[in-house]
Order: sequence, then C-alpha cells, then structure tokens
Amino acid sequence: MVILNRGQRSGVKKPFRLEEIWRIRTRLEIEDNLMQLALFNLAIDSKLRASDLLSLKVCDVSSQDRMFNRVKHIQKKTGIEVQFEITARTQQSLMKWLLLASLSASDFIFSSPRLKQQSISYSYYRCIVRKWASNLGLDPNLYGTHTMRRTKATLVYAKTKNIRAVQLLLGHTKVDNTIRYLGVELEDALIISEMY
Repeated sequence: MVILNRGQRSGVKKPFRLEEIWRIRTRLEIEDNLMQLALFNLAIDSKLRASDLLSLKVCDVSSQDRMFNRVKHIQKKTGIEVQFEITARTQQSLMKWLLLASLSASDFIFSSPRLKQQSISYSYYRCIVRKWASNLGLDPNLYGTHTMRRTKATLVYAKTKNIRAVQLLLGHTKVDNTIRYLGVELEDALIISEMY
C-alpha cells in the first residue's frame, strides 16, 4: 500500500460487508437522507466506477415516472457495455429522491447543489463513502468510491464462486483482471493455510 503526502493511504479499497451495507442503509433511512440512500443503493446495484455512476442522468434509469429494472451502460474507461439490474429497494429510493429533488429526464441523478448542469464531484462522492465507513467505526482511509464498485462483485463471488459471472458484471475483458480485482488467489491461499 502506498502512503500519500497527506497521510492518506491509497491502493485497493475494501468492499463493504453485508452487515455493513444494512447498517449504512438503516442509518440513511433513519436520517431520511434520500439523496445518499439513492446514491448508496444505485452504486451497489450498478457496480459502476465513480465517473460512470456520477454521469448517469434521470433518463438512464427511468422513463415517464417508471424505473427501469435493467440498464445498459457503456463504460467511459473501457468503452465496454455493461448491464445491471436496479433492485426494487433501489428503484424505491431512486423514485423518492427524484421526486424530492424535482429532477427532469435530462438532469444528472446526483446533481451538484452548487453548479448547474453538473453532477456532484468525485471528491464529494469520495467524502460521502468515507463518512459512511467512519460512521460504522471503520478506518475511512481503507474505503473510497471503488469500495462501492467492489461491494456487490465481492458478495456475488463469495456466494457463487463464479469468476466469469463477476467478470461480466464488472465489464472486465480478461478473467485475470477479475481474479486480481477480487483478490481470489490470496483469499484461497489464506483459506488453505488455515486448514493446516
């Protein structure tokens, strides 16, 4: 892991575990923080990089007050199309957020409160994710925007052990990338070492 000048660690960000997901959701629901709840849920469902997630517009996820069950999105970094499902929980939180914010089809889902016609910034999104981690008593330096991309992928792999499925969900071109991304070889090595 590399240490930055300001004492912040960079490197692979940890995914949230299932119990942490529920704790964050519950806190956001209690606080009635509809924007962050919609952001949290959509980030997990979509498994998109921050640049792709923040560029989503209302018309990408809904049409005429109807939320889509499945979305196709071309990733900016790779140009590869990925598909993701929007679960019922996420559809509900998104609909509440869109109504509260009075967003039109051409607006960013997570519009900047200060800058017209722009989404929230990457740094603001990163601060939000780090705050979620901090509120759980976790080290915020170990969590960031990529935490949200890795969370569902890690859960899917843990449940199915299907690397190919995770590769498709993330839009990776090579299965080797997915293996490294999930840290599968390390995980398997640790499990084997615990047996002896």
